[in-house]
Amino acid sequence: MDLGISGRTAAIAAGTAGLGLQTAVALAGEGVKVVVCGRDEKRLASALAEIGHGAQGFVCDVSTDAGGTEFVNHASQLLGHIDILVANGGGPPPGGFADVPADQYMDALQKNLLSVVAMCHGAVPAMRERKWGRVLAITSVAVRQPIPNLILSNTARAGVTGFLKTLAREVAGDGVTVNTIQPGIHATDRITQLYGGNVQVAATGVPAGVIGEAADFGRIAAFMCSESAKFMTGVQLHVDGGAYGALL
Repeated sequence: MDLGISGRTAAIAAGTAGLGLQTAVALAGEGVKVVVCGRDEKRLASALAEIGHGAQGFVCDVSTDAGGTEFVNHASQLLGHIDILVANGGGPPPGGFADVPADQYMDALQKNLLSVVAMCHGAVPAMRERKWGRVLAITSVAVRQPIPNLILSNTARAGVTGFLKTLAREVAGDGVTVNTIQPGIHATDRITQLYGGNVQVAATGVPAGVIGEAADFGRIAAFMCSESAKFMTGVQLHVDGGAYGALL
């Protein structure tokens, strides 16, 4: 299927590993000119080799609003302009209410909320002027169904979902879509950190019986950035093998 975005440009934050990397791979495979960032030089080089298609990248930490602004500004310089923004970043450390002191919440909000707000402020105005744009944030199914022992992530990602839903309605008339894609458990470094060497235990509550493949996720994300998805906006799409059990 031709996604109709060949020749477009995309900036994928934290695109050197996991779901961000596979989203970059999928977009580049559709003829999109891709720029990614990551915190580690060696991982960045490996990611660019995997993405191919002339992808570019640079070292940048998007865990703060300042980092989000830096990423969008530098990516805009490399690309000329940004048609597609994939807002992504690592999750905050695990813990529950009794374990997490109040002063850690601001770091989580910086990482998973304020950094995304900053990226949107940097990229969306020019999208509106050109009357075409795609913003896709990789968040978590925890927005719909909070995950035990991840109170920081649950809190921050719910906040960014509210921000993006509001933004989607404001910019829809300008040809800009704003969506979130909410992964369940996929085979990524984050899951390895949370489950250690017993990753398959993570599939216990997944009706599909397995954890997700990052490459499959990337292809779904790419479709949400496509020309055919121009009428899809303000959507929170969970990709979780059936783990989320509610109707709405």
